[in-house]
Amino acid sequence: MNAPTTDVPALRPTEGQLALAEAIRKGAGRETDTIGNVPADRYTDPAHFAREKSALFDRLPQVLVPSALLPAPNMAVPHDQTGRPLLVTRDNEGKAHVFLNVCRHRGTRLVEGEEIQCAKRLVCPYHAWTYKLDGKLLALPRPETFPELEKDGMGLVELPSCETGGLIWFAPNEGADFADAQRIGEDFTAFGMEYSYLFRRKTHKVKGNWKLIMDAFLESYHVTRLHANTIGPFFKDGVTSGDSVGPHLRSAVGRLEEMEKVDLTDMNEMRRVITFAYQLLPATVIVPSPDYVNVMVLMPQRHDLTLVEDFMLIPEEPKNDKARDHWERSWKLLDGGVFASEDFRAAELGQQGLESGAIRELTLGTLEGGIARFDAIVQDALRAAN
Repeated sequence: MNAPTTDVPALRPTEGQLALAEAIRKGAGRETDTIGNVPADRYTDPAHFAREKSALFDRLPQVLVPSALLPAPNMAVPHDQTGRPLLVTRDNEGKAHVFLNVCRHRGTRLVEGEEIQCAKRLVCPYHAWTYKLDGKLLALPRPETFPELEKDGMGLVELPSCETGGLIWFAPNEGADFADAQRIGEDFTAFGMEYSYLFRRKTHKVKGNWKLIMDAFLESYHVTRLHANTIGPFFKDGVTSGDSVGPHLRSAVGRLEEMEKVDLTDMNEMRRVITFAYQLLPATVIVPSPDYVNVMVLMPQRHDLTLVEDFMLIPEEPKNDKARDHWERSWKLLDGGVFASEDFRAAELGQQGLESGAIRELTLGTLEGGIARFDAIVQDALRAAN
C-alpha cells in the first residue's frame, strides 16, 4: 500500500474496460433479447437467506475495506459488521492482515471500539498481553508464570487475506483462492485506487434484502428515472454494456458528453464520458465517478436487513477549504442523495412490496439482464457449497 500522493503514474484502462467503453461509443444498449425472471422468495425467505449466508458470506473471499482506510504502517481498525470480531491491521512493513480480534490468552476482545488505532503494538486490556501488528505475541507480564509457553505459537489467529487494486479482501476459511480478486483488482489499479485518500465513510442500515441493493447497480433501466432529480440528467438512457471477470460483474453506462474525439486509452478522459459500476461477489459495489470512487461493502444481517458501509475515495487529501467544500458536496450528492435517498430507499420499498406476496417473481426487461446474471452466479455458488 502506498500513501496517497500526487505523484500517481499515468492511468490507462485495462483491455476489458476499453472494450466496454468502445461498445458504448458504438451505441450499445440492450443486454439481452428476452424477458427474465427471478423468484420473489429469494428476497423474502429467511431459510433461503440462511443458505446464502453459509454458501457465500461464510465461505467466499470478500471485500472488507479499501486500502485507504489504513494508509500507513502501524495502523489497525476493529471490524464487527460481518458478524465476526475482526481486526484489520497494517504492520510495520506495510503489509495488511486480517485477524480475529481476540487475545490468545483468555479470549478477551483485544481492541475496543470502532476507531482506527495508530500504534506499533496492541495491548490486551485484561492482562496486557502485547502483540505486534503482524500478529506475533511480543510480550506478556510475569512470563515466568507461563512455564514452557512458546510465544511463536500464541500469535493472533489470522484469516486468509489479499490486498489488490486498493482493496483488502478476506476469507472466513483456509484454502481461499484470491485469483479472481487479483484479476478484477487490475481494473481498480487502473482507476488509481491504490493511491486514493479516504475522504468519508458512513454505515447505512437498509431495511431490505442485500440483493435488492445489488440489483440497483446491475441495471441501467432506472438511472434516468429513479435519479431524475440527481444524477439522471447526466446519462444516456439505456446506452450500456457489461461483462464479467470470474464471478464478478462490471458494467458501463454512457454519459451525455460527446465521445467522438475522446481518447479512451486515457483513463481520465474515459471517466469523463463513461461511468463504470462493479458488482463483486458476494456483495460489494464499486462506482467510479469522473474524479472519485465510491466503495460500498454490503453486510447482510437478516433476509430483510443489510448494513452498507460507503467509502468515498478521492485522488489526494484536500489542501484547502475550497477543495474540501468540493468533495463535501460530492459526498452529500452521492452518499446522501443518490444512494441513501434513492437506491437504498428503492430497496426498502421493494422489500415491502415483495413481503406482501403480491408477486411471485420479478420480471426483468432487456436492460435488466445483469440482475438475472447475478442471480445465476449466486445460485451456482449455492450449488457448489452443497
